[in-house]
Amino acid sequence: MSAFLQQLPALMGVVIGALGSYLAVVRSDRARLRRESEARWEERRLAVYSDYARTVKTSVTLTYRVAAHLGNDPHPHPLTPREAAPAQAEATVARDPAGEALLLLGSKDVVDKARVWVVAVMEMERFLREETRDPDAWRAMLEGQRTAREGYYAAVREDLALPPGHGARWPLPPVSDTP
Repeated sequence: MSAFLQQLPALMGVVIGALGSYLAVVRSDRARLRRESEARWEERRLAVYSDYARTVKTSVTLTYRVAAHLGNDPHPHPLTPREAAPAQAEATVARDPAGEALLLLGSKDVVDKARVWVVAVMEMERFLREETRDPDAWRAMLEGQRTAREGYYAAVREDLALPPGHGARWPLPPVSDTP
């Protein structure tokens, strides 16, 4: 029995070392799984944010083109409201599922900023449905839409911990007085 007692501290050291190793591996695995899970969700949120922006931007581009036809915008490829109607309907329908995904995965701030942006776009669409010819009012709406878009992208960057990006504020050519 005395030989066993002499070996007991070494045996306890082995058991404690094994238990410590096991706990360290378990803790490390949990941390790794948590990081991987967070990275996957971050990638999904980025995809949702990008998809939503793409669908809204499609609507915006169509409004530029219709506004150009009405003499409100300098876009080089004007479209009549009638020609644009099918594409506008398709773009509006595409916004719904993209918006639902945004509601599901987006942060509160990003969702709030997305709403501001899409409301600005919807106001532009209403303006054009009424076939309003007022370049100054259009420029004001365009500025509101750009500010809303910039707010959306800033919220996305903050949510995903991305560095600040470009504000996409390029000077536009003036609208000519002839439609």
